[in-house]
Amino acid sequence: MHSIKRFIPATFVVLWATGFIGARYAMPWAEPFDFLAARFVLAAILLGVLMLVLGSKRATRTEALHATGAGILMHGVYLGAVFWAIHRGMPAGFSALIVGLQPLITAVLAGKFLGEAILPRHWAGLGIGLIGIVIVLWPKLGALGGGVTAATLTASLVSVLGMSAGTIWQKRFASGGDLVAATMWQYVGGASLMILAALAFETSTVVINGELIFAMAWLVLVLSLGAIFLLMVMIRDGEMSKVASLFYLVPAVTAVIAWALFDEQLNALQIAGMAITTFGVGLATARSTKSQPTNLNRPVRVPPDNG
Repeated sequence: MHSIKRFIPATFVVLWATGFIGARYAMPWAEPFDFLAARFVLAAILLGVLMLVLGSKRATRTEALHATGAGILMHGVYLGAVFWAIHRGMPAGFSALIVGLQPLITAVLAGKFLGEAILPRHWAGLGIGLIGIVIVLWPKLGALGGGVTAATLTASLVSVLGMSAGTIWQKRFASGGDLVAATMWQYVGGASLMILAALAFETSTVVINGELIFAMAWLVLVLSLGAIFLLMVMIRDGEMSKVASLFYLVPAVTAVIAWALFDEQLNALQIAGMAITTFGVGLATARSTKSQPTNLNRPVRVPPDNG
């Protein structure tokens, strides 16, 4: 089992990177909140069926509430804000650069709310990873266009905060129960927020075609089920600052997939940036006897709020 878990981080990064490819197929044919609401509802239904098949333990009321709260942040706020900004013209590369702040923000929150010790080499790795992302995305930042506005920038920043806060919430309050049940309640939370947003801001205009169906199927089965389960396992078993640093690898892997599928350019500078990012992630995630994963069998003491 331990040998299989070694492959979880790499598998997660590859699967998560394909989400941006799925969004590229879907966004011309549906509004973002409508699309995400349908995606989350489908994922919740499939997980409910899977619970029945596996005989999974039902979540307690407290576990369900915490998982729902984490889902509102991790799925609703994060993906809703990202999809909305891209739908309004924010270049995907620039959006990914802003989202690249997430590991640093998560590390700060993990130190304060989870009591995780972030060593100097971890900070160095996080900083190097961010530099690598800038290098990978730099060639795409020249054509920003009119999509970079105060509204889309704010949405991108909100998405970063949502994902960081959601993963901390998941680790702190919702990591002890059944993974299938917890993930189902996460999607209940994400779907609730997206349904409300769609009713308030969208017209429910959808064009049903092969690209939209493929994107929906891929994002539900591969991302909402496969990748999220892997993320939940890593959150349960590892330190949040280390788990979050894996998100640095996503833009580089997305660039490689876009190069293979859409013939997008991939130059020597970007390849060098990928190598720098990989080094930074390796530095941030390397195990140390001074920093052990949080023991989930004992309560985590939250430091007093001095602010």
